[in-house]
Amino acid sequence: MSSKLPIGVATIERPLIIFFITYIFIFIISCTPINLSKQDTKNDQETAISEKPIITKSEKKIIEKKEKKQDKQNKILEDVVLDKTIIALFAKDDDKKTTKQFLSTYELGIYNLGINDVVIQIEFFENENDLKKIIEKNILPGKIFLGPIQSKYSKLLNNYCTHNVIFFSYSSKSSLAKDCVYLINFFPQNELSQLMLYLNDNAKVALLYPENEYGYLINSLIDHIVFESSAILVNRSSYKADLSNVRESIKELGKYELRKYELNRQKQILSSKKDEKSKKRLNKLERFKTTSDYDFTHILIADYSLNLLQVAPLLPFYDIDPNIVQFMGTGVIDDKTFFFEPSLQGAIYPGVPESRRINIINNYIEIYDDEFLRISTLPYDLIGLINFIYSKQYKIADVVRLLNNPNKKFNGVDGNFYFKNNMIERDLNILKINNGNSFVIN
Repeated sequence: MSSKLPIGVATIERPLIIFFITYIFIFIISCTPINLSKQDTKNDQETAISEKPIITKSEKKIIEKKEKKQDKQNKILEDVVLDKTIIALFAKDDDKKTTKQFLSTYELGIYNLGINDVVIQIEFFENENDLKKIIEKNILPGKIFLGPIQSKYSKLLNNYCTHNVIFFSYSSKSSLAKDCVYLINFFPQNELSQLMLYLNDNAKVALLYPENEYGYLINSLIDHIVFESSAILVNRSSYKADLSNVRESIKELGKYELRKYELNRQKQILSSKKDEKSKKRLNKLERFKTTSDYDFTHILIADYSLNLLQVAPLLPFYDIDPNIVQFMGTGVIDDKTFFFEPSLQGAIYPGVPESRRINIINNYIEIYDDEFLRISTLPYDLIGLINFIYSKQYKIADVVRLLNNPNKKFNGVDGNFYFKNNMIERDLNILKINNGNSFVIN
């Protein structure tokens, strides 16, 4: 029996590990899709005519053989029924708090939705070889796997796609999203796209990012994303991950020394004048360290965690005024930890209002007497998707078509979501931070 909820849990012990394997009976959240597909319109267009390549008989036979094999594979796929036992994969070296929350969130979703005809079999593995053994032991056509969480374990999943199975991995590495592997996470590309599309054609963006994996990712994405928006990117600056040169990077980005020199020049000119207008102007300029003629209207701070709380205050310290320049962050800023930082008041970021997930948060705290992690909405939304798939009695081919259709959207606690190129994407709002909270502005 669950220690928190009145639902039965069957267990099996594995000799290689110290965890118990839990069978959880599921009946999951309804996630009704919204079909946004439109009828194709026919447009007259010119077609280029080129000579057909010469194909030899041997090449033709190879092509025909491949086509027959694919047709046979597609026919098999159409007949494969979803297995009612789902395998949830967890590594022993996963963060213990995250593992505990994901298991509890699976359980909470199951209980809330009254699920009783699907089984989630919990499997813990010690290393990559152990993971392979678990997958190979349980792999059957129509099987669905949830996890792993870490990218280092998710990289081998693609090897099993010929078995007509589906993996929902929590990996954040976008290159792993292909074939039968679908990724559930918060992806910066989706967030940046929504943020940049919000800006108008007068927006001039500067990027400030750390020299780490996350910062490099944002830097690699922004050029293409800005090109698709009305805004322009005018400057960028990076700093070391240990923040040892962050002050110099901010000065360089904001042209601090140049603006300081210009302000002092203006003060010298005004100090030599005796008229009242010049005196008033000089008194006003004495309050500033630099001029406010920035090259940019917006600055994207691509950092997170405690580093963000150290970097953000340095911007106004070096006279990048948040009342003049719009501060922006990615989805990682969607945490109340940042909502009370004075330098981030008025900052904007892509996300969804907390009101969409507040019921789940309160429900979790009431039952488990524990803080609800921001990332725990991921397994909850996944349970909702799984529930929809099984409630429709889909076969594996139906599921593949559903996941590969970006016009099919699902109502999740983190906003309407869909899959594009095997990665989850969401319809996000733009939110603004104000006095310990955030609110939608678009």
